[in-house]
Amino acid sequence: MSATSAPVPFTVGFDLDMTLLDTRPGIRATYLVLAEETGVRIDADLVVSRLGPPLADELVNWFPAEQVPAVADRYRAIYRDHAFAPTVPLPGALEAVEAVRAAGGRVAVITGKYEPNARLHLEHAGIAYDALVGDLWAETKGAALREHGASVYVGDHLGDIVGARAAGAVAVAVATGPYAADALTEAGADVVLADLTAFPQWLADYRLTAQPG
Repeated sequence: MSATSAPVPFTVGFDLDMTLLDTRPGIRATYLVLAEETGVRIDADLVVSRLGPPLADELVNWFPAEQVPAVADRYRAIYRDHAFAPTVPLPGALEAVEAVRAAGGRVAVITGKYEPNARLHLEHAGIAYDALVGDLWAETKGAALREHGASVYVGDHLGDIVGARAAGAVAVAVATGPYAADALTEAGADVVLADLTAFPQWLADYRLTAQPG
């Protein structure tokens, strides 16, 4: 094998909501429509201030538990009509993904969002990826990260740090979601960035120090 052979592929996992994409406007709009349809008062501004946990965990705050599965199905259907247009990539998101791919790496999006809607979000935003797994949270994200061989997981939530730890991956946290940098550090993130604009340089430095030998 020559000294100029291609680098060994590596995988970086990314969360979706408030890590790659600012989904708050679309989620807020969807909840407002859901509230109008059901006649249930939902504080959509409160909802979007705490994105991260599974949909059912949020809906149970507004609906009886026995209604949540049906309401979740309706939410996901409404979502397709209201959530994609107002959603935009967060600062540095496109460049962060491109930095991974330019370095010969794979991008795995591991998210708590309903997978078909996550796929449509990524297509709408023009974000290239190699793997996508949805409907996961905290420790269950770790299983998907291990399956795809991710050595790094980037997220905005404390649950993302738990997922990275469960996979034995480097936990990179961005303070673009519900938690400030101090809280992410206290929760055990290995690296805390203000946003993804700093990720390409961090990745370059990390790749240098992580090279064998």
